[in-house]
Amino acid sequence: MPGLTSIFLAAGLVLAGPATAQTEPSATPTTAAGALDAPAATTPPEYMGNTPPVTAAAPLPEAPGALPDPTLRADGSPLLQAAPGFGQPADREIGLQSQVTPTGREAHWFHNQVLLPLIVFISLIVLALLVYVVIRYRRAANPTPSRTAHNTLVEVVWTLVPVLILLAIAVPSIRLLAAQYRPAPDNAVTLKAIGNQWFWSYEYPDHGGVSIVSNMLREQGEVEAGQRYRTDADGPRLLATDNRVVLPVGVPIRLITTATDVIHSWAIPAFWVKLDAVPGRLNETTFTIEQPGLYFGQCSELCGARHAFMPIAVEAVAPEVFAQWIRAKGGTMPEADSPSDAPPMQPGADEGDTTTTPTETIVPNVTNVTIDDTVRTVPVTDAAATQNGGGLGQTDQ
Repeated sequence: MPGLTSIFLAAGLVLAGPATAQTEPSATPTTAAGALDAPAATTPPEYMGNTPPVTAAAPLPEAPGALPDPTLRADGSPLLQAAPGFGQPADREIGLQSQVTPTGREAHWFHNQVLLPLIVFISLIVLALLVYVVIRYRRAANPTPSRTAHNTLVEVVWTLVPVLILLAIAVPSIRLLAAQYRPAPDNAVTLKAIGNQWFWSYEYPDHGGVSIVSNMLREQGEVEAGQRYRTDADGPRLLATDNRVVLPVGVPIRLITTATDVIHSWAIPAFWVKLDAVPGRLNETTFTIEQPGLYFGQCSELCGARHAFMPIAVEAVAPEVFAQWIRAKGGTMPEADSPSDAPPMQPGADEGDTTTTPTETIVPNVTNVTIDDTVRTVPVTDAAATQNGGGLGQTDQ
């Protein structure tokens, strides 16, 4: 019996040996973070030509939006802060904002070097003529008024001089107008701005359908506890937004505007851009941002009671940062120099407009009033002026 027992024990040890050897590699668990930093394991000789043992779980593919947003800090606050006097209006400032686009710089020069001196010169000439007439032809100095009805020289001068002035400014003016509506090249980034009452929504048609909704940030005393409010890092009062438009520097931007309800206007003074957003139609312009930074604008078309509370904030970043932001939003970068798939510009652009109205229907409060002996039903609201209505707006921001 002792000999038989020893034989069984020896056989058991022989059979258990390989199983123990195969389970040892997974005895020490490896975290996903450690797996990224650890060097690749060497395949043991006994597994050459066969499937090696699994020592750590393979990393799962990144979900859309799982990549970090390069424009935000770890706590969610904006990385790029507003700079006073740059890309925004300044107190007691006289003149146009500094321009950061080629078209804007040309327009800025045209205004300061051509139009403004011409206006001042004409105003001084008219003022001098008025002073001369008042003094020279007053009753004391001219008791007998002249009965002259026509003066050929004067009429030729005041007709010819304005014509020459208009011809002189026509060349730079027409060149500037053409530059604002020059078709964008194939490598342009398409941004579709959609006006809503009263907020902006944006789409990037060539980048995997990335879209954002941008609402004005209210002041700390205007929101409930725990809700986000405006800080100095976000931008000036009435201009800061919860979601900024991100665009690359040095790349042509193809801006397409439309609206879901009434006419709005997308305007950024530092870009020299003001383009109406008309329901059912697509307007288009192009510009190139030359300097990184944060730029602010507003809706510049009277669009209703809360017209003053739909600002625009654009964050201009390097092209590689823009590509990272697009991937963080779940989008993709298009092929280099590939033409845009977005609808074409006018004419006939209304046929290509795929903009839809908000999916949520707002049923306003109504009341009956009597106007000219006729009872009519009109909507009423008790909402605050800075509260955003509609399914796309974030009313708690």
